[in-house]
Amino acid sequence: MPHATASLTRRAGRFLRTSLFAQVLIALVLGVLVGRLWPQAGSSLQPLGDGFVRLIKAMIAPLVFCVVVAGITKAGDLKAFGRIGVKALIWFEVASGVALVVGLLAGNVFAPGAGMHVDPASLDKGAVDAKTGGGQLPSAAQFVLESLPDSAVGAFAENSLLQVLVLACLVGAALLHLGQKKVPQILPLIEQAQDVVFTIVGFLMKLAPLAVLGATAHLVGEYGLGAMSTYGKLIAVCYGVALVFLALLGGALKAVTGLSLWKFVRYTREELLLALGTGSSETVMPRMMQKLRAAGCRDDAVGLVLPTGYSFNLDGASIYLSIGTLFIAQAIGVDLSLGQQITVVLVLMLTSKGMAGVPGSAFLALSATASALGVIPAGAVALLLGVDRIMDSMRVATNLLGNCVAVFAVSRWEGALDRVTAKKVLNGELPATAAPDRSGERQERGAQRAEAEPVEAREPAKVREAATEPGAAPVTGRDT
Repeated sequence: MPHATASLTRRAGRFLRTSLFAQVLIALVLGVLVGRLWPQAGSSLQPLGDGFVRLIKAMIAPLVFCVVVAGITKAGDLKAFGRIGVKALIWFEVASGVALVVGLLAGNVFAPGAGMHVDPASLDKGAVDAKTGGGQLPSAAQFVLESLPDSAVGAFAENSLLQVLVLACLVGAALLHLGQKKVPQILPLIEQAQDVVFTIVGFLMKLAPLAVLGATAHLVGEYGLGAMSTYGKLIAVCYGVALVFLALLGGALKAVTGLSLWKFVRYTREELLLALGTGSSETVMPRMMQKLRAAGCRDDAVGLVLPTGYSFNLDGASIYLSIGTLFIAQAIGVDLSLGQQITVVLVLMLTSKGMAGVPGSAFLALSATASALGVIPAGAVALLLGVDRIMDSMRVATNLLGNCVAVFAVSRWEGALDRVTAKKVLNGELPATAAPDRSGERQERGAQRAEAEPVEAREPAKVREAATEPGAAPVTGRDT
């Protein structure tokens, strides 16, 4: 019996040492206890979470650049990359629109703000300004302009993912144009840099439990558990709608790819728990990219769709904004008509695209929506100050899963998904340690394109190849 107990203890110790999920889960529980029992001490632990987020963010821009450039050059087809981008944007718009509509329907059915009878004049608008830092969301033209880099170094220094994506697309297109004969060392160098970044991320992930402990203790210590009862109905509605939306996403994923969202959640449970604990989906972007590639998604699809989704596909934020708008209107006694609610959807479809990276962006989007309606005082947005941080878990999980589903769906739509590998990985039959080798796949696609190409279209290439033989006369493009 003592031997069995010792063996069980050793197995439990080994599990705790090797399982990031168990470590993060324990840190989450400890964070709640510390914040509840010693609020001041809990609030002072915030730097643990903030420091971890800063370190991970430092790796995101170089990683996205390397994955996108390598993906374009390996795929060997810039047009396919463009199609992936267009299809991703279509998916993002449809998903965000569904999230907004589902949120509005739930807000009307459950009316979380009804009966509060709040006087808008009693609310402190200055608190909203303090939360947002007096900033504002960019206009559509400004958003597009700011997505274009004015400095190659600045895009990385400011950690602007859209600017890094633009640079990566330009570099990938240039490498395709020049070909491997002119720049033979560039692609291996980029792939090696990508491996270095993934290794650094692996080192940083060992600090994840400390980050979750600090972030959770700060949240509970700063805001307490009282907000759960004060805003109980609003919280329940938002989280319930998020679950319904995720069920819809799961159905869409099954219909499009034949894959199970629940199995994907189980496959990425460590990353999801870390994102929930730190309140940031950016902390797990590198790991999610790695796992999506291992699950059969092609590099170029992962490199383009996932980072772009962080700016264009904020499904969780869309749910929160639509329900939050109705909550505010109901709390101050304003009855929004059908036309006004349609206006809410249209305004939020635009404002939600410029939210990423803007401090207090949810309040800026709500303020813009209130201004567009003209019947909700801007100061009424302060009603959500007490509950905003508690909504982070819902927003983060929904945003993250929504973007991962988009990667699978767009990959399948473009023929960039190895469904056999995906099913094996999600079923646990293959290890999720590295992206699958698709060199044979690429050779087969190249052979198929060559067979489908007319003989006369291939003839110039043969002439140029012959011209490179010793003693052959040089041949120019015009000569062919």
